[in-house]
Amino acid sequence: MVTHRESRRPRALSPLREHLRDTFWFAPAVGLVGALVLAGAVGELDAWLIGALQDEGDYDSVTSLIKIAEDAKSVVTTVGSAMLTFIGVVFSISLVALQMASSQFSPRVVRLYVRSRITKGTFAVFLATFLFSLAGQSAYDGEKDPKLVTSVPVFTLLTAVLLVLISLGLFVAYVNATIRLMRVSYVIDRITRESFRVLGAYPLRSPEGALPLPAEVSVITHRGRAGVLRDVNIARLSRIARRGGTVLRLVPRIGDFVVPGTPLLTVHGPSEGRLPVRLLRSTVSVGVERTFHQDLGFGLRQLADIGLRALSSAINDPTTAVQCLDRIVQFLAAVADRPLGAVHHTDRSGTVRLVQDLPSWGDLVDLGFTEIRLCATTSPQVTRRLLAGLDDLLLLVPPDRRRPLERHRALVEQAVERTVPEAADREFALLADHQGIG
Repeated sequence: MVTHRESRRPRALSPLREHLRDTFWFAPAVGLVGALVLAGAVGELDAWLIGALQDEGDYDSVTSLIKIAEDAKSVVTTVGSAMLTFIGVVFSISLVALQMASSQFSPRVVRLYVRSRITKGTFAVFLATFLFSLAGQSAYDGEKDPKLVTSVPVFTLLTAVLLVLISLGLFVAYVNATIRLMRVSYVIDRITRESFRVLGAYPLRSPEGALPLPAEVSVITHRGRAGVLRDVNIARLSRIARRGGTVLRLVPRIGDFVVPGTPLLTVHGPSEGRLPVRLLRSTVSVGVERTFHQDLGFGLRQLADIGLRALSSAINDPTTAVQCLDRIVQFLAAVADRPLGAVHHTDRSGTVRLVQDLPSWGDLVDLGFTEIRLCATTSPQVTRRLLAGLDDLLLLVPPDRRRPLERHRALVEQAVERTVPEAADREFALLADHQGIG
């Protein structure tokens, strides 16, 4: 059991920020709005400059700016058309990268590209530059008389050139980031870092005076579409429970598939008022796929998928499976001596208001090792690394957590004994090695 105070990490477990990161439209939309605002501000600055020169009677300078404006319009027009072509190139690169990642690694790693800040930032700046150029062209004043002209796009030209330079820099960074995301080692590292970020959002520690739940008085069922439970608004659920003077328990775990009519929340202890059932249901986010946000086991799921695909006959890449095992062992070592199971979310006064189930130690061990173990018997590199990882974890975990690891170690030995006919090959495959075959 774990205690987690509601006010300690309000942003880490806030769904809105994570939901926006999982979308691709938000950053480009902000870029487009920003381009319109910037175009309006720069246009006003151009009008102010011409107005100031006219008020001073400096018509020679106005005439010089009008001559420059013709070239400026050509430059801005060229920038607009070039950026549209650039956007097409970036979009094509993204599609190729997504297709390769999905086919070679796992369909679940595609979300790494969707969440990539450099990818969304590049698209946002490219679209903003294109829209700014269009707005600059539409605001161009073709008047030749220095006394009648109202605006000359001087600052518009400078801003367009600056946006182009930023776009070129972002394009180089985007290509570099995309190439890195097409390398399996970097993808595995990104998944691991995301997993540790989720682990950091749950400050796992021993409970301090966590009491058993009061008697269950009612059940709130799921309404709406069926799907995967992605996350819950923990802060809002805790506030509702505090106002009602009761305790809530989330029945499904994050990552479970829920269908309408199944239990979603149970209410424990008499409430001081009627609970807002519709508001409680709105705190739960259901989608078509799992996300990292509050899912402690999703990183292991992805690592196991990549390792499993690497061991398939179509790819036959045991080295990648070994890299996945490296990170699986790293994550399990980080939680080896930390409390798992039910997490108790408390309000500011320290009263438990929400109970949420997390995967147990056995669940995480099985998730990380089972499928790779079943496919690893024909690859001594993988069996040797698997045994070395299990031995390391056996040294780190407390005695009550040794059993799942010992079971997997025994199963590896039994599988190798059954499938490898030569005694020398069996002995080699069962020799623990941190590099597989170093």
